[in-house]
Amino acid sequence: MARRLCCAWIFLLLLLLPGPAAGGKLLVVPMVGSHWLSMQEVVEKLSQRGHEVVVLMPEVSWHMKASQAYEVLTYPVTQTLEELDGAFSEYVATHLRGLPFPLNVLDMYKKSVHVFNTFFGQCKDLFRSQETLKALNQSGFDALLTDPFFMCGPTLAHYLSLPFVFFMRGFGCNLHFEAPQCPSPLSYVPRLFTFNSDRMTFFQRVENALVSLLELKYCDGFYNEALKLSSEVLQRDVSLMDLVHSASIWLLRFDFVFDYVRPVMPNMVFIGGINCAKKKPLPKEFEAIVNASGEHGIVVFSLGSMVSEIPMKKAMEIADALGTVPQTVLWRYTGPTPPNLPQNVKLVKWLPQNDLLAHPKTRAFITHGGSHGIYEGICNAVPMVLMPLFGDQMDNAKRVESRGAGLTLNILEMTSQDISTALRTVINDKTYKENIQRLSDLHLDRPIHPLDLAVHWVEFVMRHKGAPHLRPAAHDLNWVQYHSLDVLAFLLFVLLLSLFISFKCCLCCCRRFCGKKGRTKKAAKSKTH
Repeated sequence: MARRLCCAWIFLLLLLLPGPAAGGKLLVVPMVGSHWLSMQEVVEKLSQRGHEVVVLMPEVSWHMKASQAYEVLTYPVTQTLEELDGAFSEYVATHLRGLPFPLNVLDMYKKSVHVFNTFFGQCKDLFRSQETLKALNQSGFDALLTDPFFMCGPTLAHYLSLPFVFFMRGFGCNLHFEAPQCPSPLSYVPRLFTFNSDRMTFFQRVENALVSLLELKYCDGFYNEALKLSSEVLQRDVSLMDLVHSASIWLLRFDFVFDYVRPVMPNMVFIGGINCAKKKPLPKEFEAIVNASGEHGIVVFSLGSMVSEIPMKKAMEIADALGTVPQTVLWRYTGPTPPNLPQNVKLVKWLPQNDLLAHPKTRAFITHGGSHGIYEGICNAVPMVLMPLFGDQMDNAKRVESRGAGLTLNILEMTSQDISTALRTVINDKTYKENIQRLSDLHLDRPIHPLDLAVHWVEFVMRHKGAPHLRPAAHDLNWVQYHSLDVLAFLLFVLLLSLFISFKCCLCCCRRFCGKKGRTKKAAKSKTH
């Protein structure tokens, strides 16, 4: 009897335990480069949960390789790896050139458009590959997951009539807030590339307003080739809003520990820190370097996975500065070795960044300000010296600095003394460590890990074929209706009409009163005569 009862309890527990998700079929259209690194974790987790995941990759790409965790579908492209490297190198070099304003802005914009068009050529090749399109049409996917920066994923989702999920840091022109119809008050929501905080002076608010008027215009120019292709593929005129506003869920790689608080929409899910992995043991060669650093500890220095060398003059300035601190510096650098490299600096072509930052001997993190690196710094509570290069990195650095968790340097203007002073400050001034520790505690105090949250919402869209219940009615209103200008005009008309009627009534009463008084006076006068 007891044995049967025990078996019954075990059977009941097995029924109650959560099993693997019912397998669906997901198409993934990633962005090449570092953006793929955090998306890959979501893809692998979805595959582990029993879904059939197909990753669409160009034959030539960065950081993207075949894996046993998911199926890969490649398509032929005309670009070579050298062409991609060359376009990106020109883009980085433009940001290090230091031209005067406004030539620097125009030059950066032109190079940004050039590098976009170079990489977007792969999307054109995708839609030229009839064999690939036929295979995709016949696959019966439930949903599409994409980083929409190059607009290839949204175009393909519309072409295949699939519900789609965005996985991204954001667009340069606030489109990730405009498209979901998210309010963006200019008074305290700074626009990208203004480098303002959420507490702006009057003239900063003026700048913010001017940038908001221009941002969608320069985005239209930036995405001109993408809009042309989308219109051709979908056989109708499309705008940027047309391509992105129907995204079911926006998985955004930031949170409000790092970013400034602002209004959001219910289909916006914040997964900042999704790339923060659990600490793993250091490889032996790195463990030896860390242990040999003694009581002073180490500094981790990396400008990201896509920029590993800089002009020699700047490298020598940095080397001079690094030699002034007692810490051992691990510098990810693949360029020619600076001739003045000090003994405490170790150049490496690769380093286990998260594991080094998690080590108790790490005193500071020198970073370019990419969102992946910043969140690893926050997760591991390491104060930062930020050297932003391009894109959203300047704004990211401003957010860290405004939280008191790091210092920002202008890579074009900084001197060896500036670097040395900033590095010594974040190491020796305990307020920086206290502030980053507070941010880390807040960030890690969450009910669910960002990776699990992202997986849940992708599965949700796959199960329900979208998330239309989270779509606000604002999408169905025109600009006049959204801002209630027609209501204001009607109320103004009613007010003016009421004032006009009131004025006429008063005028009529005055005339009657004055007329009656005049007749009374005339009657009285005639009686006296």
